[in-house]
Amino acid sequence: MATPNYNYEKRQRELAKKKKKEEKLQEREARKTSPDGEFGQNPSMDSEPDHSQNPDGVVPTDNPDQA
Repeated sequence: MATPNYNYEKRQRELAKKKKKEEKLQEREARKTSPDGEFGQNPSMDSEPDHSQNPDGVVPTDNPDQA
């Protein structure tokens, strides 16, 4: 039976880490140099907030005299 080559496995993990780190760095640089609106924008935050509920979670009634 062959013995596991731990050095090879370790080297592969190190290479994968290095590749992932470089990809993250490139993504950060792209975000810094890109014009606004391409990266980091959450499209759901651009719309008006939904005021159907009060902050305490109570749905307001149509007729304020009922309260």
